[in-house]
Amino acid sequence: MDWLTDNKIPIGRWSRDVVEWLIDNAAWFFDGLANALELMIDAFLWVLQTPHPLVIVGAFAGLAWLLRRSLSAVALTVACFLFIINQGYWEETTETLTLVLSACVVCMAVGVPVGIAAAHRPKLYAVLRPILDLMQTLPTFVYLIPAIVFFGIGMVPGLIATTIFVVPAPIRLTHLGISSTPKSLIEAGEAFGATGSQLLWKVELPYALPQIMAGLTQTIMLSLSMVVIAALVGADGLGVPVVRALNSVNTALGFEAGFVIVILAILLDRLFRAKDGA
Repeated sequence: MDWLTDNKIPIGRWSRDVVEWLIDNAAWFFDGLANALELMIDAFLWVLQTPHPLVIVGAFAGLAWLLRRSLSAVALTVACFLFIINQGYWEETTETLTLVLSACVVCMAVGVPVGIAAAHRPKLYAVLRPILDLMQTLPTFVYLIPAIVFFGIGMVPGLIATTIFVVPAPIRLTHLGISSTPKSLIEAGEAFGATGSQLLWKVELPYALPQIMAGLTQTIMLSLSMVVIAALVGADGLGVPVVRALNSVNTALGFEAGFVIVILAILLDRLFRAKDGA
């Protein structure tokens, strides 16, 4: 088998050359992107950390009522946040929420339009499908290397790595929702003289809305799953105490931070999942 290994395909070298070319020729783009993402992250941090924690708890309780119309959902929201405050992880929780909210904004802003375009252009989706498979199956630690090279250390590379891993979910689910719109609805809209944009906004998107919301829920859950990995590139949040506990073999710290992440995941899932699944 030496003949096979001696003629190794230089994937690693090609990847390195691409990264070096991007550093030399697209630094202005990455700098601008980093500045824009930092502004969004700072805005979310300001909103979540400037008021008293109980004010934020009250705001989330109001959001729970608006989304669920259920006193049990409000009680669960308040109880979860009070538990987080009791454990002393409020600041880390707001930082994790900032990462999750930022990932949702970026992923949905990219995923929904791309999913719509792919649903209307089967050839485009045929090209996208292997790329999406690669993005979801490539080990997430691999994303951290170019993220550090292009964006340094901090919240931005953590957000970039999270976005690359998460964005296939809203693309796939938006594509599924739009492409599964019954032909009878499309034909009825065309019979009434609807244009392509009117069909999209008044027929396809309303029908696909449950799938798009499922994409949002998946985005939230997958973003939370990246919290600890993002901490390895300097992203603040609940992943930091988990990494610290791992390095010091601190069981108590690890279980505390891990349990807070679980509580936050359960809360966000209950708030944003489809009502018929509640």
